[in-house]
Amino acid sequence: MQHRASIGFVFAIVLIDMLGFGIVIPVLPGLIMHLAKVPITTAAEYAGWLGAGYAAMQFVFAPIIGNLSDRFGRRPVLLASILALACDYLIQALAPTMGWLVLGRIIAGITGASFSAAYAYIADVTPPEKRAASFGMMGMAFGIGFVVGPAIGGLLGAINPRYPFAFAGAMALANFLFGLVFLRESLVPENRRPFDWRKANALASLQALRKQNGAVLWFVAALGVWQLAHIVYPSTWSYFAIAAYGFTTQQVGIGLALVGFSSALVQGVGLRLLLPKLGERRAVVLGIAGVCAAAVMYSTATRHWQVWLAIAVGALQGFIQPSIAGLNSRAIDARSQGELQGAVQSIGSIAAIFGPVLYTQALARFSGPDAIVHLPGMPLLISAAISLVALALFLKGAGVLAREPQLSSSTSQ
Repeated sequence: MQHRASIGFVFAIVLIDMLGFGIVIPVLPGLIMHLAKVPITTAAEYAGWLGAGYAAMQFVFAPIIGNLSDRFGRRPVLLASILALACDYLIQALAPTMGWLVLGRIIAGITGASFSAAYAYIADVTPPEKRAASFGMMGMAFGIGFVVGPAIGGLLGAINPRYPFAFAGAMALANFLFGLVFLRESLVPENRRPFDWRKANALASLQALRKQNGAVLWFVAALGVWQLAHIVYPSTWSYFAIAAYGFTTQQVGIGLALVGFSSALVQGVGLRLLLPKLGERRAVVLGIAGVCAAAVMYSTATRHWQVWLAIAVGALQGFIQPSIAGLNSRAIDARSQGELQGAVQSIGSIAAIFGPVLYTQALARFSGPDAIVHLPGMPLLISAAISLVALALFLKGAGVLAREPQLSSSTSQ
């Protein structure tokens, strides 16, 4: 019972962070306009800088938090992060000026780096052969947050743009109190290692992890490139649907909900049912094939039902990240799981800095009256091409792993 409660707490951490991210989406433009006293076009520029700052904080702090969890254990790091997140949402709910809102988003980026400790916790308590499915549950939390977060934000934001932040803060505080009672430590003392500030960055972490297994660099590269491919959806899907199909706001909302729901279904249910039969390598190949097929379907769709079908096919991408992460986790020992997850999250955050610019510029160049060629689906086609690069990196890493020992000795506790 206590073990299941601990897993539930970690799931809730990821879910609440994604809910908070989604809750902000509908209300942030109006709140920025109100606090900064600027028009919507300027508010959009401010929002872009806030998003880049959020990702930059994760790039810096994910390795630090991951390494801290390897030294002091997962429980204190996770509890401190969720409490800080609760306080942060309250700061944003009460923010009297734009400066306070900026501070809140920076803290949100830092506390969001707790994903590294959360994934390390899952690696601690899950047998190596089942980690991909467990990581899929974390991906399911992302999908649910992507669906439910904007809905909550829209409903509460219609009453008051500050209410969504207060609601997210209350959820985080409740999760902190739950964790105080039920969360047990997953990292045994003999698997802890010293903390060194000089090594608490992505480059130093990868250099150290490479000494354990050469496959790690290939897998981390594959995950980073895949994040760059995947970020096309939150960056441009809404705008693409309007430009390509003339979707209404309601249809855009339905489409985003279907994207999140189908992805959560594949990662939460599909992985557990099919991964034992497919194996990680075939699962990743199937997921990349789904991404590429969906991109072509989106680009050639002329009917709404074809769009819904493309969403269903694209949901196969839910196999990709958990499968790569599962193999990556097996490649290193139990003492370095936090360091590994911190490096992965840090490298992945680079995609959140540069990806939106890449895809929005592509959409602008290939849609509208001044388009080079009218092809609004170009961002999705670019994403599919990038995903093929991720596949090549993954297959190289899988080949290296097959020739080297799998060191991780964590088992279910």
